[in-house]
Formats: sequence, C-alpha cells, structure tokens
Amino acid sequence: MWDEDVRLMREAGVNIVSVGIFSWARIQPARDEWDFGWLDEIMDLLHAGGIGVDLATATASPPPWLSTEHPEILPVTAAGETLWPGGRQHWRPTSPVFRDHALRLVRKLAERYANHPALVAWHVSNELGCHNVYDYSDDAARAFRDWLRARYTTVDTLNQAWGTAFWSQRYSDWEQILPPRLAASFPNPTQQLDFKRFSSDALKDHLRAERDLLREITPDVPVTTNFMVMGNTKGMNYADWASEIDFVSNDHYVTPGSQDRDELSFSANLVSGISAGRPWFLMEHSTSAVNWQPVNVAKRPGDLARDALLHVAHGADAVCYFQWRQSAAGAEKYHSAMVPHAGADSEVFRAVAELGRTLRTLAPVAGTERETARVGIVFDWESWWASEQDSHPTDRLDYRQEALDWYSALLDLGVRADLVTAQTALDRYDVVITPVLHMIPAALAKELTRYVEQGGHLVSTYFSGVVDENDHIWLGGYPGALRDLLGIRIEEFGPLLDGDTVELDLDGTATGSCGPTGSR
Repeated sequence: MWDEDVRLMREAGVNIVSVGIFSWARIQPARDEWDFGWLDEIMDLLHAGGIGVDLATATASPPPWLSTEHPEILPVTAAGETLWPGGRQHWRPTSPVFRDHALRLVRKLAERYANHPALVAWHVSNELGCHNVYDYSDDAARAFRDWLRARYTTVDTLNQAWGTAFWSQRYSDWEQILPPRLAASFPNPTQQLDFKRFSSDALKDHLRAERDLLREITPDVPVTTNFMVMGNTKGMNYADWASEIDFVSNDHYVTPGSQDRDELSFSANLVSGISAGRPWFLMEHSTSAVNWQPVNVAKRPGDLARDALLHVAHGADAVCYFQWRQSAAGAEKYHSAMVPHAGADSEVFRAVAELGRTLRTLAPVAGTERETARVGIVFDWESWWASEQDSHPTDRLDYRQEALDWYSALLDLGVRADLVTAQTALDRYDVVITPVLHMIPAALAKELTRYVEQGGHLVSTYFSGVVDENDHIWLGGYPGALRDLLGIRIEEFGPLLDGDTVELDLDGTATGSCGPTGSR
C-alpha cells in the first residue's frame, strides 16, 4: 500500500515523514547481515512524491540477536532486576558494547543515504530516556564514578558535597561509590541528585556520539532528536540538551482533565523557551486517542486542528503525528493515526487533510521567532529533581503542577507569559515568576538580586531558595538564598495533612488550620 500512502500524503499536504525509527532488526537482521532494499524503495517513493525524509538512526531499540549475544547491554533497576527484551529501549546508555553496535549502524545509514535527495534531517534514536533514563548496572556504576571524578576531582570534595559525615557514609576510595541502588532507608540526597544529573548527561553523551558521526559524514544535514516536554517526563534536562542539536524537536500528548488545554499550551511554550524563542519541530502528537493512558479518550471534533495550531502559535514550524497509518498489530495498534483503521474514508483523515490546507495558508510564519512577553515563568529541571526527593517536609509537592497553576492563572487573566529556563537573560521581562525555585546556587541568587535592583519584579513561592547546588540548606532561616531579597525569615515549614485547609486574615496572615472535621 506504499503507493497509496504517498498519494494520501499528498492529498493531506504532508511534506515530511520520519522513517525507520524502530527498524534496526529489519535493517540488520543479524550481526553481519544488512537489508536496505525496502528502505531504498521508501526513500525513492517519498522523494518522487515531493516528500522529505527525517531519517531515524534506528538505534532506539536493539534487535533480538544483539541482546541475545550481549545481554550485558540490558538495563538494571535500582532493585537489581534486569529489564529484558520484549518492549523497547532495552539498552544501557553507558554500555560500550551497545555504543559500538549503535554507531556501526549509524555509519552504515549515513554512508548509504548521505546523498539521497529525500534526506532533509537526521532523527537520533527516539525519545531518549523514555524507558531507560535510570540504569543501575555495573556499567552505570563505572561511568558514574568517572562523572563524579570530573565534577569533584577528589574524594574529599565529594564527601563535603554529599554530606557523608551523616550516617557513616564517608568514602575513602572512588571504587566504594555506587549508584543509589535499593537501600535500607533514604539514599543520600546529594547522591540521588548527582545520579539524576549523571543519567541525563549519559544520554546526552550518547546523543553527541551519534550526532558527531552524522556530522562527520553528512555535515550539511541538520540533526535533531525528539524531546518529551509533557506531563511528568523529567529525567532529561532538556534545557541543557538543546544546544547539542541543530533544531529542537518535541513529542507531546494531551492528558484529558480540567487543565488539558492549559497544559498543552504550557508544554509548547516551554519548548519554545528551551529553543530560546527560535522555531522548533513538533515531532509527535496524536490525531485522536492514544493507547497508554488508563482511559484513552478520542478527541472531539475540532480538537485535532486546535491542538496542532496551538503548537504552531508557540513556534512549531512542523506539525507531525505518530503514526501515519494505524498499526494492525503491536502494542500501539489502538493508538490513533492520520489514516485510522477505518481508512481514508473517515472523519479523522478528513480532519487531517483540512489541517494540511490550513497549514499551507500559514506557511509565511515559518522561520519567525516568538515575540517576548512581559512576564517570564522560570522552569528549572534541577529544582524539579531536588524539590521532589524523599525525606522532605511533604511528599505532596508537585513542581510541574505549581508552574502550570501559575501559567493557568495568567491565562485566565489574559496575560501572556513565556516559559523560560534559569539560564535565560531575565532583563527582557518586567515580571519574573519563580515557582518552587528550590535550588538556588549563589550565582543565581546574585543574578536575581541584580534583576530586582535594576527594576525587575520578582514573584517567588514556598520552598524556593532553600538549598544550594549540593542540596545543602542555606542556613539562617528560610527562604535561604532569597531571604534578604524578599525581606522575610521563616523558621519552620507548615505542610498540611490531606483534607486540611488554612484560614487567612485579609492581610494574608495564617490564623489557624482546619482539619477534615472543621475543628480549629
């Protein structure tokens, strides 16, 4: 049906397709066996139809022969369990064996298609870290120690940063250090934080390895990979990754609920912030229902166009869907597509074709950058990681939800805000809001103070400024790094039990708490 696919793509206005994302087992059926015939045919067909190809490196999931020959590439959980083949992304980011085989595949693809006229971009792996961001294997332990040596230089410096005087954790040799595997009680907080940093960096290092090889062979073809700025995907520090690729790409799926459209706008806005306001690429979203939520709700009439155009409004210069034709088999057969099980004679495909016509009329906006808003909301991955760790005043804190609530409140007031990172120059904003900016190094505290002293307006929240970059408390009273700037000093936290509320006087002073029964 490939000829029919190309005809329908042209009818829908499709001009770019991602190809080969999970095709490693098809391209390389055995260690020394290669099959490019089918891919050659697809590339030629798409080019003949005037459709460009974002060609994947196909390294997202290793083929069965590789995991059978080399089970040492398989990830290991904190409890020591091996994640076996049968799903996807069953590989360790730090495995040298996996890296060698993956780069061999990348080289074969790059050399074969370097001069193919359909090739317009490279798609490294797919959703890096979606299922394998945290690996606790021996490979990961060795790489983690190397990462720590580079960060701290000496074991004594690490001991100071990790506060290892507590609970008799002081290290005397690098080889004693492990990832935060399953422990009898709370693992060391800074060890946990550094492992999160390391895990993001390990995936970034794999991204760089593939990117560098592609740039060596095809220097004029841009390279991207698809981020997942959506929901609670937080293991990858995308603000840190953005400079590693030629253009930012993102996957986003709506989660039904009271804030579903606000969250969609929030995520698209944040992708624009990560991309520093430059145009970006929506690599995946859905035409209708997905398959992986507890209840997979079909989109209502009009939602397909509204969702897509919202991304365009926040800077997306490409609007792509997973998947083109709905699968007849496999784990995602109930995931919607541009051509559903019902075929082209369907409301979904008619809506897709109508969107294609709309996007053609919007083509002149491609390449433009977003205009800066007057309000900036700071979103910081390391504060996200640190603020939600264990052994805190409460486990009810939801960093992303707090930022989304501020964003929704501004939308309700008709105020446009930019989602920005902690590295963004703040002077362009009249007002900067920092929801739960929990981790504030001294340099950032100084920058926030300078911003206010020069006329900027800073809005902060609870649990902000409490710790430094090592997850150590800023002593002297909360909010620590922001205490003098905000002119307040707090001695204790006041988390609420489920069902409790707080009564406030008109001046905002808490006068007491009410339990579930209403008693003072």
